[in-house]
Order: sequence, then C-alpha cells, then structure tokens
Amino acid sequence: MMTIELTDNRIEIEMAGSDELSLDEMFDQLERMPVPEGWKAGIVEGAIVMSPQRDNHWDIILGIVEQLRARYPRKSNKSDVRFDFPGGLNGFACDVVALRDGAEKDDNGRWRYQDVEFVAEGVSRGTSHNDYGPKLDAYAVAEVPVYLIVDPYSGRWHRYTLPKDGKYQHCLTLGFGAPVDLTGTAVGLTLETSDFDRR
Repeated sequence: MMTIELTDNRIEIEMAGSDELSLDEMFDQLERMPVPEGWKAGIVEGAIVMSPQRDNHWDIILGIVEQLRARYPRKSNKSDVRFDFPGGLNGFACDVVALRDGAEKDDNGRWRYQDVEFVAEGVSRGTSHNDYGPKLDAYAVAEVPVYLIVDPYSGRWHRYTLPKDGKYQHCLTLGFGAPVDLTGTAVGLTLETSDFDRR
C-alpha cells in the first residue's frame, strides 16, 4: 500500500513498509511507476519525491555545470543520476554533482558518494524543505566538501563547507550576482551567479 500526497507542485509517495524495503527495491518500484514527462524523482528518507523541472531551474543547473567544466572533465559532472547517501533510505538524484579525479563505480554500477566533491541543488518550491533539511544533513554526514543551495525564490545562494561530525561547520549566504568563491575548497574555482534569475 502507498500514500500519495500532492502539495506545492510536488508529489510525495510513502510506501507502506518502506522501512523493510531497500533503496534498490524502491527504485525498482519507482521505475515501474508512470513518472510524468519533465518530472524528476528521488528518494528522501524513504519517501519517493517527484517535482516538475522548471525552465529557470534547468538554466541554473546548466550554468553551474558549464562553469564546473573549467575544472572537471565532462564525465565527472553528473545531473539527475542516482547517488545513495548515508542515512535512512536516501537515494538522491542531485541537480549537480562533481566527482573527484579517479572516481569509480561500485560493484552495482553506481557512483559512490565518497567520490563526490561538490553538490548543488536548485530549490524548487515544493521540495525546498528537503534541500535545507534531509539533504543538507545527508551531505554533511557523507562529508561532501561543498554543498551549494541556489534559491531562485529568495535570489540567494548558500555555500556549505567544512563537514565534520555530521554537520557543516561553515555556511556563507549571499545574493545572486555575488560570486561563489570555491577557490579554498576541493573545487578550486569561482562560480558566477550574475545570470541566475529569480522566480
């Protein structure tokens, strides 16, 4: 049995007995579901979350990926690819991931979260609580060196760095137009945000 909830332009599906299901079983069920064209899906704390991909959201994602190409080869940048992060059933399809040099897939053919150097999430109105909550926690526990939240509703970005003991020790928040300085991190470059649009 499943419970489906539609709020704020997102669909959240709770699977009965999801505590007993593995991420692989949940993704198998998700792949059999009729996910609408143009929607993205992931599993956050055991709930399948689907939200529509908006034009502005995609522009921000593409803008980040294009800038990361100055440092990362094309195949080291991922978007909407499943990554299993620590915690209770966290299979995220992150907006943007940059993998370290030498990253390799695991025995199941999936990229390992231990090879992630950078994650960016563009906020969608219906899933913002995940970006600022469970995903922030999971990335910190996984010791992802840099987590960037880009929020077109507030016109601000939030850069989280220095993960330790399951928490990020530093957060910097500035408005669109201010560059995201990542030169002192594993990423080693600066991202421009002047062409990021507000919603």
